[in-house]
Amino acid sequence: MASNLPENVIVVGAGLAGVALSRRLVQAGVPVTTLERRDAFANDGFAVNLPGNAIAALHQLGLGDQIAQIGRPTRRREYRDHHDRLVFEIDEDAFWGAEHRPRCIKRADLLAALLDDLPGDLIQMSRPVAEIGQTDTTVTARLETGEAISASLLVGADGVHSRTRAYAFPAAKAQSAVLSRASWRFLAPNPGIDAWTVWAGPSSIFLLIPVSDGEVYGWASVSGSAPAGETANGSALGPDIAAAFARFPKRVRDTLDYLVAHPGSVHWSPLEEVRIDTWTKGRVVLIGDAAHATAPVWAQGVALALEDANALADLLSAGGDGSTVGARFEAARRARVRHVQAMTDKMSRAARMPAVVRNLLMPVVGPKRYRQTYGPLRT
Repeated sequence: MASNLPENVIVVGAGLAGVALSRRLVQAGVPVTTLERRDAFANDGFAVNLPGNAIAALHQLGLGDQIAQIGRPTRRREYRDHHDRLVFEIDEDAFWGAEHRPRCIKRADLLAALLDDLPGDLIQMSRPVAEIGQTDTTVTARLETGEAISASLLVGADGVHSRTRAYAFPAAKAQSAVLSRASWRFLAPNPGIDAWTVWAGPSSIFLLIPVSDGEVYGWASVSGSAPAGETANGSALGPDIAAAFARFPKRVRDTLDYLVAHPGSVHWSPLEEVRIDTWTKGRVVLIGDAAHATAPVWAQGVALALEDANALADLLSAGGDGSTVGARFEAARRARVRHVQAMTDKMSRAARMPAVVRNLLMPVVGPKRYRQTYGPLRT
């Protein structure tokens, strides 16, 4: 191992970003301590939609062959209105190619792949960080137990409500997404779709993606939808959601009927974004949703997190110094993240247009936005 490698790296958070970074650091021989405040891995949202750049990042993580064996490939997209009329479609196979074909897989399966072959004691569960402090030469995480762990660099991979971000940038907070205040994610029996399929109504969106032979992963949102505490039980689809989709096609209504009968299949979450001017403070750097959570319009949350992990690991394994690596990481990643944020804003605003106007424009604008968004992400 090169003598100028960091003495140690602390990763705070064992979500997908934190585990991916830990995996790459272990592979590179960089000493890493990974701390997770929860006592078990989360399965929030049940599944993940992986566009081609996420698949490319997983190849870089050494998991290309493994990922190809789980979930379902997504070869085509269909954009429909709430009357089930096809507005436009995208041939994803033609756009991304076979090697980076998009895929939808269960979150637990992706996490298991990222953890595969890693030391069993690498991820330290039930280890919440209470305070972070740093000097010119070290950064220290003080746990709620009182134990202190010091390293050359601390990476906050602890999500949209990052405690690391609260330390580094006390004034920075997550904000409601332009698209909607909240969303519902779920798993359900396949009602008869064979492609990524979204239905957009006057004030609501319903997306289904095959995740296995007989099952779909879904996402739904309603403009101005109530916080969880104001719905029927805080997580299941409340009466306002059922009303919003009452005139949608039978495939949507059948799925909603299943979810009403199986509320444990539904995960509610606020729809929040994080946009801050810098991701670095001295020897502390933020990655993934902690740095730049974005609405799931283009399914870039996991993709950007995996790319972040690869980019930072590359810098560290090349001998990056803990006091300067954060700025170099930002220089490498900022433009790409800004591109995704800008395209997310454009599509979010389009989704909130009056349905009649949106349906007139989208046959032309939709494919153009797809190419504009994903074209730069293929490199």
